[in-house]
Amino acid sequence: MRFLPVIMLCLSNVFMTYAWYGHLKDMRSKPLLFAIIISWGVAFFEYCLQVPANRMGMGFFSLPQLKVIQEVVTMGIFAVFCVTYMRQELSWNYLWASLCLVGAAFFMFRQLPR
Repeated sequence: MRFLPVIMLCLSNVFMTYAWYGHLKDMRSKPLLFAIIISWGVAFFEYCLQVPANRMGMGFFSLPQLKVIQEVVTMGIFAVFCVTYMRQELSWNYLWASLCLVGAAFFMFRQLPR
């Protein structure tokens, strides 16, 4: 049950990544207001997963830990989205930034001696 919030955050991030960036490919020729409305509709599904995921996650993780989980998930989902859907290449800088987030996760979750 501890990983259910993480899975839900991953799924919510798929919706949010599309809501934020999918219109750049799919709605390039559509009016801006149309892209905003469609993106807002997609974001609704993100919130339907993200809000309960964070509520459940508070039973297992601290608030800072939830934030770091979300950032790591965001980088991973965005990398897959960027390469597969948007057909963009990732630079080495993306790898280094991602490693910094892995470092943040390490420090957020390590147990300090008492």
